[in-house]
Amino acid sequence: ASTGGSSSGSSAGFTKTTSVFGVKILASAGVSDAKLTHASNVMAAYLDNDQNGVADNQAVADKLVENKATLVFFATDQEAESFTGFDQLNSQFVQDLYASETHPGGAAQGIFDASLEEVLHIITHAGYAQVYPGVFGESTGSVLANAMDTARGGQFQTIPQSYPQGAWYTYDDTTCDYSCMATEYTYWALTSILGAQDFSSREQEIQHEWKLNTKAKIQATDTAIYNLLTDSQYALPSVLPTGSYSFKTFEITKL
Repeated sequence: ASTGGSSSGSSAGFTKTTSVFGVKILASAGVSDAKLTHASNVMAAYLDNDQNGVADNQAVADKLVENKATLVFFATDQEAESFTGFDQLNSQFVQDLYASETHPGGAAQGIFDASLEEVLHIITHAGYAQVYPGVFGESTGSVLANAMDTARGGQFQTIPQSYPQGAWYTYDDTTCDYSCMATEYTYWALTSILGAQDFSSREQEIQHEWKLNTKAKIQATDTAIYNLLTDSQYALPSVLPTGSYSFKTFEITKL
C-alpha cells in the first residue's frame, strides 16, 4: 500500500470505479467488471454482514469515508509496481488488490481468494484502528498489539532472526513494520475464525506464517484475539463474505 498526496478527484489512470458505503474502489482496464463487482460485494458484506443495507459499525464506515480510504484494483502485481499515480489519489489509506489473485469461490478449488484479505486490510487499518486506537490500534500497547505480542512470542518491532518456539504468528516479510504486522495478524485471525483458511492444502501453505487456520484452534490457543474479534460491541463480521451481496447491486462507472 502507498500513501497519498494532494491532488483531488483524479482517476490517476484507472478506467472504472464503484463505491461501497462511500469507500471508493478504482480499477484498471485489465480488471474484469465481474471481479470488480466481486470485490465490491466482499467489501459490502464485510461492512454490512447481515446485508440489510446499513453498515454494522457506522463509526467505522464513516471513518473510512473521512479518511478517503481507497481500494485500487490492478490486473497484476507487475502493473501495480509500475503504477506512478498513487500521489494523485488524495488518500492516506490506499490498499491494492490484483485481479490475478482474486478468485471468486476459490476455496472450492483449493485456491485462496485474496479479495478476502486485501479488502479486510483497508477496513481494519483505515477504519477500526482509527476509531478504536486503544483497542485495534496498530502500535504497541493496544489490546490487539498485546495479543499479537503473545502470538509472536514477544514484542518485535521488526522481523526477528527466528521466532521463539511456540509462537503461532510468525510473519517473515522484512518489508512489514509493526503496524503492518498488526494488520496482517487481524486478517489471519478473523478470516480463520470465519472459516476462510480451512480448506484442502491451505494449512500447509500458510504454516510458515500462521498456525491457527481454524476457529477451534484460535479458541483453544489465542483466546485474547478470539475474544476481541468476536466481541459484539465492535460489530466485526461473523459470516465470511461469499462475493454476493443481496441488498443492492453496485454500479460500475467508466472513467
